Amino acid sequence: MTIPDPHLLGPGLLPTPFTADEIRDATGRGTTIRLLLEGPDGPLGEHVNHFKETDAEGATLDRWAAADPKEVVSNRVTWAELQGHAAFDAATTSVSTVSLSSPLGELTCRRYDTDDGVFWFSIAHPGMPVQYESDGIRTTVLSIQPD
Repeated sequence: MTIPDPHLLGPGLLPTPFTADEIRDATGRGTTIRLLLEGPDGPLGEHVNHFKETDAEGATLDRWAAADPKEVVSNRVTWAELQGHAAFDAATTSVSTVSLSSPLGELTCRRYDTDDGVFWFSIAHPGMPVQYESDGIRTTVLSIQPD
């Protein structure tokens, strides 16, 4: 009997860079991720994602603009949902392994070129892409801090 690959979420999809379990294990008891958003004319501001109340199924995700920390948007996410964000269409996506200079250092990344943008997932940092570009906006992870 063949055990299904947990990176494959369905027919016609590429393998995701991380499984739900790998994302959960990397997030631990909680993690704060700082992000920089940039447009064609320069920086648009920093944002913060904070995972808390983690368990086997998921976490509470708080998000806010660093300039306005009182305006928190909070919702429950599952590790499987987060994995699903990186399930790209095999017919329209190319994947390569590249080096990326980032605020986190020199990273080996899986780069996904899609119809919706370009996503760099650091092999050393299971979870969201450490950089992505879509609709003229570049989002870069500045730091990942475990609680």
